[in-house]
Amino acid sequence: MAAQESGAGAAAGLVEQWRDILAVHARTMCELDRVLHRHGLGASDFEVLDVLAEGTAQDGTAGFRVQEIAAQVHLSQSALSRLVGRLEKDGLVERGMCSEDRRGVRVCLTPKGRALHGEVRPVQRAVLRRMLTPGAPVSPR
Repeated sequence: MAAQESGAGAAAGLVEQWRDILAVHARTMCELDRVLHRHGLGASDFEVLDVLAEGTAQDGTAGFRVQEIAAQVHLSQSALSRLVGRLEKDGLVERGMCSEDRRGVRVCLTPKGRALHGEVRPVQRAVLRRMLTPGAPVSPR
């Protein structure tokens, strides 16, 4: 009986921890969306620009395959394709065929996308610092 109660208490603790993680994620995403909106971006838009600007594709090239981006930004491939379409329409990224697999699509930053990323990166990082540093004030004021 005591073992069951102990197990139930541990499970309740895990559930509470999970809900705390979800709450931090939700608050952080909302704050990122609010702050990045001034720059014409959402949190997911910035994440794609950040992956393209800061990362290296698996094959070492400048562009990333859509599947590689999806694995890093945790969006479905269809949601990511729509997002990349919007970024392309805004002139921030370019899509092209993969030379090694003509069915694949490779995404690269444009100079405009690289410039916007450079402008917005400090803003995004400041929000992350404020929202995720233990003991830091959460209020954006």
